[in-house]
Amino acid sequence: MPRPEKEAALSSDHRAATPSIDLNADLGEGFGRWRLTDDEQLLSVVTSANVACGFHAGDASTMRRVCELAAGRGVRVGAQVSYRDLAGFGRRAMDVPPAELAAEVAYQIGALEVFARAAGTRVAYVKPHGALYHRVVGDEEQAGAVVDGILLADAALPVLGLPGSRLLELAAKAGLPVVPEAFADRAYTERGTLVPRDRRGALVTDPEAVVERSVSLARFGAVTAHCGATIAVRARSLCLHGDTPGAVELARRVRARLEASGLRVEAFA
Repeated sequence: MPRPEKEAALSSDHRAATPSIDLNADLGEGFGRWRLTDDEQLLSVVTSANVACGFHAGDASTMRRVCELAAGRGVRVGAQVSYRDLAGFGRRAMDVPPAELAAEVAYQIGALEVFARAAGTRVAYVKPHGALYHRVVGDEEQAGAVVDGILLADAALPVLGLPGSRLLELAAKAGLPVVPEAFADRAYTERGTLVPRDRRGALVTDPEAVVERSVSLARFGAVTAHCGATIAVRARSLCLHGDTPGAVELARRVRARLEASGLRVEAFA
């Protein structure tokens, strides 16, 4: 009969050999009495929470509440930084001077860190939101400003972003850990970028299609692009949007299907 320490080693080896995927969602997207996302229910599904830091959504009370809920459920807290655009939900294109953007990124991370620490956890990573997320895919100046802001706040914070983006490239050069992510409910171009939201077909709305795309991305690093071609999208984290109708039930279906396919669902290392 195997000794306990040998059984533990075998269990550890099995976990190391089993592929895994992180599930992240945008949470805390409310302001005052208005709430967009069902934070409590989604935190029972995801492993990482991208918490709005007050610039596109979120306020002090919301940030505190979501951090407490996430900490209580063992969900990793991430700072979702944005352009200063409450009225446009952070989805409007802006030209912000690099030094100003860097300071605003650091400011948002610092604000969330206060509530994360109070809840017994820490800000574990950073992810841009909306227009800023798309801008730093190809804009070196804005991507560099985001990296500078992260370094100002914490020079060890991982950065979550689109594979092949300037953001992840510059973050890696600066010594920050990078975490590529994928989207099952967003259409991709043949170049591996996201189809802009204002274009027809940008959102994948069929729940079964979203579930199948999740498995394809997580297990095989591939997805069918808007043009019909299969493209490679290798990611360590999968984003589940919390602001779509039926988001909670869809998130549960995605997680169940991923686990049924033999994947471990856990926060990225």
